[in-house]
Amino acid sequence: MREAERIADQLKRAHEGGAWHGPAIDELLKGVTAEQAAARTVEGAHSIRELVAHVEAWERAILRRLGGDAAQIYQTEEDWSSSSDLSEEAWAATRRKLSETYHALREAVLALEDARLDEQILPNMSTVYVSLHGAIQHTLYHAGQIALVRRALGLGALTVDADTASTI
Repeated sequence: MREAERIADQLKRAHEGGAWHGPAIDELLKGVTAEQAAARTVEGAHSIRELVAHVEAWERAILRRLGGDAAQIYQTEEDWSSSSDLSEEAWAATRRKLSETYHALREAVLALEDARLDEQILPNMSTVYVSLHGAIQHTLYHAGQIALVRRALGLGALTVDADTASTI
């Protein structure tokens, strides 16, 4: 298996399931309503909706960087969206956008030649390898936050299924 395929697999595990650490982001979002996604359960913490939009923005930034756009989104509205539309439709659109961006990023990773992984993603930036692993780490970091917010909302914790646990 090529290294780019291994990275794409890790991205898939972070989103769809089978991740070593526990529930993937898609698993954590199942059944979360717009009201729950917008709730602020911990003072000063982000809502699930904000976390999802933030993860999507950074995965899109990495995808843009792979295409040659510097995507300087740090500390901008794009970094932490403050949308006031808290409807079920807007929540569904936020989740759909995350899914579309994730799939596009995964396809871009699969299309990479392994030799490209050691090159800078853009001048004065980290390598493609570090950028892609950073995106996966970032997604999992915020998945952990979503898990904590779920628990604070009384939605309970998710556990790793028996098939996943047997691979750990």
